[in-house]
Formats: sequence, C-alpha cells, structure tokens
Amino acid sequence: MSDLPRKAVTRTAKLAALPLGFAGRATWGLGKRIVGESAELVGRELQQRTAEQLFKVLGELKGGAMKFGQALSVFESALPEEIAGPYRAALTKLQEAAPPMPTRTVHAVLGERLGEDWCDLFLEFEDKPSAAASIGQVHRGVWRDGREVAVKVQYPGAGEALLSDLNQLSRFSRLLGPLIPGMDIKPLITELRDRVSEELDYGLEAEAQRVHAEEFADDPDVLVPAVVHQCDQILITEWIDGIPLSEIIADGTEEQRDRAGQLLARFLFSGPARTGLLHADPHPGNFRLLPGGPEGADDWRLGVLDFGTVDRLPGGLPEPIGDSLRLTLDGEAEAVYAMLCAEGFVKDSIELDPEAVMDYLLPIIEPARVEAFTFTRAWMRSQAARIADVRSPAYQLGKQLNLPPAYLLIHRVTLSTIGVLCQLGATVRLRGELDEWLPGFVAEEYLEDEGDEAEEWGGGVDGVEEDDGDEGGVEKKGADEPEDTGSPGR
Repeated sequence: MSDLPRKAVTRTAKLAALPLGFAGRATWGLGKRIVGESAELVGRELQQRTAEQLFKVLGELKGGAMKFGQALSVFESALPEEIAGPYRAALTKLQEAAPPMPTRTVHAVLGERLGEDWCDLFLEFEDKPSAAASIGQVHRGVWRDGREVAVKVQYPGAGEALLSDLNQLSRFSRLLGPLIPGMDIKPLITELRDRVSEELDYGLEAEAQRVHAEEFADDPDVLVPAVVHQCDQILITEWIDGIPLSEIIADGTEEQRDRAGQLLARFLFSGPARTGLLHADPHPGNFRLLPGGPEGADDWRLGVLDFGTVDRLPGGLPEPIGDSLRLTLDGEAEAVYAMLCAEGFVKDSIELDPEAVMDYLLPIIEPARVEAFTFTRAWMRSQAARIADVRSPAYQLGKQLNLPPAYLLIHRVTLSTIGVLCQLGATVRLRGELDEWLPGFVAEEYLEDEGDEAEEWGGGVDGVEEDDGDEGGVEKKGADEPEDTGSPGR
C-alpha cells in the first residue's frame, strides 16, 4: 500500500464513494429483483458488498475515517440482525487491523524522532506491524534493557487527515444513514472531531497511561502496560500478550465472555474513582484477556491499551449519575425529574411528566435492577428499537431531553461499553460494581449505618462479613427472560 493518502481531493473522493456506492448497489439490487432473483438473496449480497466497501475505504484512509468505523463497530449489536450480520465481520476488522504503513515511512519517522541511531535503542525491532489503528500503528520490539515493548508510530499527516475526514463525513452524515440504519451519526462525528487534538498528543496519552499503570500496578484483575519512552509521534510501552476481545466476541467460551464482561464493567466504573480519568475509547481492539487472574493460571485478567482519549474526572464519575440511578431504581419519579432538571438534562423551556421520564429510563437501567444481568444483542436491539421508533412515546420524550456537554463523553463511553457487553453476550454482576465504585449510588445513610454496624462489631467497615459470592443465590436476568414487575427495591 502507498503512504497514507493526505491530499484532500483524494480522500474526499474516496469518502464520497461510500454513499454513492450504496445508491449504485441499491439500483443494481433493484435490477436483479426485476429479473426474478430472490429478494432475500439479493438483499444479503447487497449488504455484503456494502460492508466490504465500507471496510476497504475506511481501512485504507485510516485517520478520521477509520476512527469513525471503529466507533460504529461497537454499536452494531443495536442493529436488526438482518442488517448487522453482513457488517459485523467487516467492522470488527477495523478494531484489530488495517493496511500498514510502508517500512520506509516507519523508519523515517523513527529516525526523525529518536535519532539516526534509533536502531541502537532496540535489541530487536519487527518491521511488520503487529496492529494498526486510526492514527498510528504498533510494532513489536525489545528495548535496550531487555523488556519486550510495543512501539506506536504515528502516521505522518495523521492530524490533517483526521480533521479532513471527520469534516467530510459530517457533510455526508445524512447520506451515510443507510449504512447504519437507526443511528444518529452526526453527533458521533462531532464528538470524535472535538477530541482530535488530544488523540494526536502522545505526551497526554503517555501521562494518562502512566497514571493508570501506577494505580493498577498490583491489581489482580486489570493490567495496564507501563510507559517506557515517549516523544513526538512515538510512544513506547511494555508489551502485553493476550487474546484480543474481538476474538473472545467471535469464538470465546462462556467463561471467557463472562469474565471479560465483568472486568470491562469493573474497569469502566473503578477507573475514574481510582485515577480521576475515564478511558474513553472502549472498542474491543483496546482490550486483551490475559491468563493468570486472582484464582490462578486458569483465571483471567483484563489488559487495557490505548489511553489516547480520556475524560478528566478529578472526583470520579459525577455523583448525580449515581444519585439519579438510585432514585430511579427506588421509583422516586419526582426526585429523579428534579435532578435531571438541575443537571441540565431537561431545559428550562421544557416541561415533562416525571412518570413518563421514569417509564423512559427504567428499561435502559434494567441491568442495574438485578444482581447479575445477561447482556444480549436482542436486549440491545429492543432498546434501540424502542427509542428509535418515531411512533413511540420513548422517541418523542427522548427528543426533548438534553445531553449537557459535561456528560457527553461519559454517555458515549457507557453506551459503547454496553455495546461491547452485548457483543460478548456476557453475564455481569453490574449491581456490585455500581455499589462499590459509582458515587451516589449507595445512599449516604446506608453507608453510615453500615459503618456504625461494623464499628459495633469492632472491625470497622472492613470487618463486615462479605457475601461468599455463591452463584446459586444470584438472580440472572436477560433480554429474553421475564422481568419482575414488583418494586425494584434496594
């Protein structure tokens, strides 16, 4: 493959081919139908051709086009199966691989940034990349001190390409609608564009990764590789092996899926509480399942990569999130509505029925109502269909709600993580993670009572006897199981 295409005319033409190609294939499909071929066969072939072109164009361009493709890939579980099926394999490819930079380009960047004698810094360096992403690719090597390392090299011209692609995709957002039906694409592109400068700054990424690596250094469940060296356009970190989450999604065992889902949820909610940062790019290519968890060699840990996009949350996740979730579960419609108004989710000019807001929220937070919940594509599709159906009350109410800027990235990360959990089909004890890590989710009076009780027994909070985690007592709910209609309780 040639160097990363940077000329605006070239990139614009390739991106324009997406909606135009879709229209052309639709005409081709109509012709096939006229001559008597099966509608189902024609439709399947049409979708397959569209998926192949989508991967080819986005993968070749890298930059913002590939970033857009990666963002879409975590939402495919929300699409109807007949649409999602042909796209799934093509979009998943974007999470782990893309056409690589030529070796001469890689060596030129390394020589410019690390010095002409850059080879002396490594005992080994593999010219063939081990992974490629939207703005850079990763090479495996051995640092001069003997550590195996991952060397991330930024594509020359990546910043210009990233902005150009996202601006162009934004112009095409309405035409791109048929590629991913039911998704409002323009806000997603806008949010990706707003993060460009952070994504390109490997200094910011190195600092965020250092903070996480130090905090999780002795964690039995999560591994973050340490930063070895960083300079402009180059980031070198310790290498970690493991099974990419995309492979677990495709072929993992039930045990691997459940463990990966549990650890992903734990990292989502514990990370901000422990580091003041939210990892904001939760697509499967950024996670690995590693052997050797707290139960030994047969257990699993979660390896976390790519800290190029983070949300800075010094106090952890905002407490109103936990407060409103707790109040919703308790059926406190008026209190929930008042909090949503106070936080800007309901604008001053709009007045909504608190009970209608409750009806809108309860299905979305269903995973928090039970001790263990099985995330499925069917459940995700049911939620997407309910909110996207223009005839439904949920759609009308959703249009009237507002998403304050401070919550924008948190909202996208949460939705993306739920999308990955549904791709995994994982059964997750989400309620326990919320209890432990989400500020405001457990009422203050409950925490005070728990502390008083523990002190009475002479052990402090740590002296409270823990539940032994016996699976037999866990209530599991999934998309295909009836929901308890009684009070959710606490």
